[in-house]
Amino acid sequence: MERTHFNGRLSESNVNEEVTLVGWVHKWRNLGSIMFIDLRDATGIVQVMVNTEEIEIPDVRNEYVIQVKGTVSLKEVENKKLKTGKIEVVAKSIKVINTASQTPLIIDDNTDALEDTRLKYRYLDLRRPCMQEMLRIRAKIVKAVHEYLDANDFFEVETPLLCLSTPEGARDYLVPSRIHKGHFYALPQSPQIYKQLLMIGGLERYYQIARCFRDEDLRADRQPDFTQIDIETSFLDQDQFLTLMEGMIAKIMKDVKGIDIELPLRRMEYDEAVNVYGSDKPDTRFGMHLIDLKDIFLNSEFEAFKTAKSVKCIVVDNIADKTSRKVIDTLNMEARKFNLKGVTVLKLENNELTGSFTKYLKEEESNALKERLNFKNNDIVIIAASDSNRDVCFGLGALRSNYAKELGLIKPDTYDLLWVVHWPLFEYSEKEGRYVSNHHPFTRPCDEDLKYLDSDLSKVYAQAYDIVFNGYEAGGGSLRIYDGKIQKKIFEILGLSEEDIQNKFGTFIQAFNYGTPPHGGMAFGLDRLAMILAGTTNIRDVIAFPKNLSAVCPMLNAPQPVDEMQLKDLHIKISDED
Repeated sequence: MERTHFNGRLSESNVNEEVTLVGWVHKWRNLGSIMFIDLRDATGIVQVMVNTEEIEIPDVRNEYVIQVKGTVSLKEVENKKLKTGKIEVVAKSIKVINTASQTPLIIDDNTDALEDTRLKYRYLDLRRPCMQEMLRIRAKIVKAVHEYLDANDFFEVETPLLCLSTPEGARDYLVPSRIHKGHFYALPQSPQIYKQLLMIGGLERYYQIARCFRDEDLRADRQPDFTQIDIETSFLDQDQFLTLMEGMIAKIMKDVKGIDIELPLRRMEYDEAVNVYGSDKPDTRFGMHLIDLKDIFLNSEFEAFKTAKSVKCIVVDNIADKTSRKVIDTLNMEARKFNLKGVTVLKLENNELTGSFTKYLKEEESNALKERLNFKNNDIVIIAASDSNRDVCFGLGALRSNYAKELGLIKPDTYDLLWVVHWPLFEYSEKEGRYVSNHHPFTRPCDEDLKYLDSDLSKVYAQAYDIVFNGYEAGGGSLRIYDGKIQKKIFEILGLSEEDIQNKFGTFIQAFNYGTPPHGGMAFGLDRLAMILAGTTNIRDVIAFPKNLSAVCPMLNAPQPVDEMQLKDLHIKISDED
């Protein structure tokens, strides 16, 4: 198909040139003797002007694929909405290459289609310029990653998609083996074991744009199959590794957004993130910090505050007059998601504290609150209490984030990057009644905390780190265990029997006997990075063919049942039982 130029790249420098263009009819307007066509291709839109009295015009409609031959001309009045708005193409001939039915959604940045419709007709949704721009941002990130890591002596290595099922925190997607009856592969939740074996294999610096799979409940920033920028290195300490990764982030920001970020990035202790911001992925673009009140309520008449191990609050400015009983009920519902019975809300009105809790409040407690919180008339104080400091912090942190969005406390087009470091190695699972890995079982404990492995697991911290971007976890990793005895000890703490260790990690443990180097790495969420830099809050916008919140592809209607012969080949029988 003949084409001399891309539509979105025409400019004043092309004036008086003869051009041949192709693309889709984005819009058309027939004014009688003159017709205007907005012609769209992957690079953008250019206006075509047609003198209907001079050339024969075929029938054209929206989304028809056409070829236009003509001359580039300056416009009398610039269209500032178009990148090509200073010029237009005066048509000499128009040829229809293919026709189109009326589309089920408007092909434009502002579409009226619901997301279900967009996903069902994703091939049409992808024609929208904003969608193509978001995928272009994603591609730029990948390009920057390749360029940076290749220049820093990394190997790009592909690892298998059919692997062994191992406990890594989420359910595996299992693949039945036809050849080995009753046996299953698993799709990788991450290439974790492979990349550590590559370090044992002496590659020293590995990376991969890796496809990963986790069978877990979905949300706006999560997909069952996703992509991560997977990285592992040998012979670097934590500071050296984080510095190397900061260089990559700086290149991504410069190449994709044209922004120079200041290095080194801030490094915040995990405990500070949780206790001050109420999150292990703190958004520091606004204040509203958590404030400790336990000492004020040591002798409180309110038993829940007096006996609780943790009492904290946040102050929300200038919202008391909008905080109705219904709003407080909503706050309590949110708090219950974090195992809190509820929250206590106080208002400052006419320099007096008001609210049902004031009947328990002593004068000295009221004065101490006013002095410590430094709040103003029409502010509210939201207090949470529990024996679990984690529940108090995360519950208030969620309310903090909700109010930041509601009150517009975050400046648009701002970027907040930091490392959260020094994580607990374990967390206690109330559901399982035992300690589980905070990240994964290969994370290296801090040397000074090894003594606590036999006495108090809550005191064991890890050489682990997450990079936080605008309140999102954009990536995470750790230095890894490279001593086989310590690795075996961690497996035993996590409740794995000797048989489990051999079945699931036998080769991995054996490899430790052959000179394992100190190593560590991380994985960046490519989808999440693209989502943040594209300015959307929906991860599906930056994935060409995503699943919906039910883990279904509406376009292909997958998953679907398969026929009995396929099941028989795989030695599988479907049960009617739940």
